[in-house]
Amino acid sequence: MPAKKLKIGVVGCGAIGSRIAYSVKKELKNCCQLTGIYDIDIRKVEELQKKLKLKNIAKSSLEELIRNCDCMIEAVNAKNTKTIIKKALMSKKSVLAMSVGKLLNAADLFRLAQKNHTHLLIPSGAIAGIDAIKAASLKTVKKLTLTTRKPPRGLKDNPYLVQKGFDLENIKKETVLFDGNVNEAVKCFPQNINVAATLAMASHLKTKLRIRILTSPRYKTNSHEIEMAGDFGTLITRTENVPCPDNPKTSYLAVLSGIQTLKQYCLGLSIGT
Repeated sequence: MPAKKLKIGVVGCGAIGSRIAYSVKKELKNCCQLTGIYDIDIRKVEELQKKLKLKNIAKSSLEELIRNCDCMIEAVNAKNTKTIIKKALMSKKSVLAMSVGKLLNAADLFRLAQKNHTHLLIPSGAIAGIDAIKAASLKTVKKLTLTTRKPPRGLKDNPYLVQKGFDLENIKKETVLFDGNVNEAVKCFPQNINVAATLAMASHLKTKLRIRILTSPRYKTNSHEIEMAGDFGTLITRTENVPCPDNPKTSYLAVLSGIQTLKQYCLGLSIGT
């Protein structure tokens, strides 16, 4: 047990931020405490504070939340996500980032965290094998592919698919929606493919990583399959993820991964590579 409970602030009171806030209050109460929640939608803040049955945690600004925490949870996935994270790091506060796709080309934020002796925490998300991938990437890797399969409802209203003319409601068989590099994947599917960014950053093989996204009315879960081959041998992992009950665009495992990452950080415990 840590000698002192870490103070946690949550930015973003949507499905993911709310679930993490509940976990801080309940499952993680022995190692940390929720000291602040913030969202640009004040109604969400007030509703979450009421549901949590906690007083004085609703903050009126991002700056106020940062002042009152040791570690900030980012769960907003907005255009200014990087700015939000940067403000916390500049205040020498650690950050757990759930919108991993926003960090794909953000080496400056990692340098800032290192400079200020803080932590920028990246959960494994809805994929398995990140520990082995990090180790294997120390030597030559010949192949790295991520194939993501999602039911049509999990891709509803995606601007890229609308632009390309995909009619998700009338797809009758397995259909390839995207086949390209990780930069394009994160840009075209910002709500659905954080795992691609996580894989790219963990492996340091952004230019070699190939992303494929498929859909079919037969799919009932969000699945991610990784194939890797190199000097270490061969790795194949596959996760069949249940959609988050509050947000079908997010895998439940991704939320649980964030909670586990926070738990390890608060306890000062690290298991795996």
